[in-house]
Amino acid sequence: MMIDLTHTLTTSTEAPMSIWPGHPTLEMTKVATIPEQNANVTLISLGSHTGTHIDAPNHFIADGLTVDKYDLTKLVGRALVVDVRGKKAREMITWEDMREWEGQMHEGVIVLICTGWSQYWGKENYEEHPFMDLDAAKKLMETGVRVIGCDTLSPDNVCSPECKVHKVILGAGGMIAENLQGIEEVLALKDPFVSLLPLKLESCDGSPIRAIAWSAGGELISDT
Repeated sequence: MMIDLTHTLTTSTEAPMSIWPGHPTLEMTKVATIPEQNANVTLISLGSHTGTHIDAPNHFIADGLTVDKYDLTKLVGRALVVDVRGKKAREMITWEDMREWEGQMHEGVIVLICTGWSQYWGKENYEEHPFMDLDAAKKLMETGVRVIGCDTLSPDNVCSPECKVHKVILGAGGMIAENLQGIEEVLALKDPFVSLLPLKLESCDGSPIRAIAWSAGGELISDT
């Protein structure tokens, strides 16, 4: 069983995408069509942090690694879902909220923060998501975890321009996948793995990704 954790990139006004304030919007333009040129070709314009994407250290760390230089083996691995769906709008996610899973956090594990907020994708209140406490981010890095994913616009409070959680994680050489969807479905997987592979964009600070999760044992927890 494979779970698609990726939002659809679309220019639709009926089902709009959520975008970080001030970032480029997605544009897709047909430059060739089958009736006229015997093939369909589309010109695509978007930001490096559009849709479901991953932040490289260079996003906030001047000498940090870019997506084309990052170790890809760190972006495919065992997934650990931290379920904090009880959090309300703009509520802080503390280390106490995450402590339950501390024993499973270690180097090589990809931590997925599940707030359930992907249900508001494309809506005004998507920006009002819960966010991670700075101390929680520091303690998470102390466990050896270097890659996290969230079903929100950011692990930081969108209202905070400092993006301190980003700087802690990326400053430790980590990567952050944002705007994931359906993380709650990963909870049903036995021995879940996740892939967060970016495009190989030279010297780029981030990249859209096609995030997926699957069970290494090919089973659901309810099957056992």
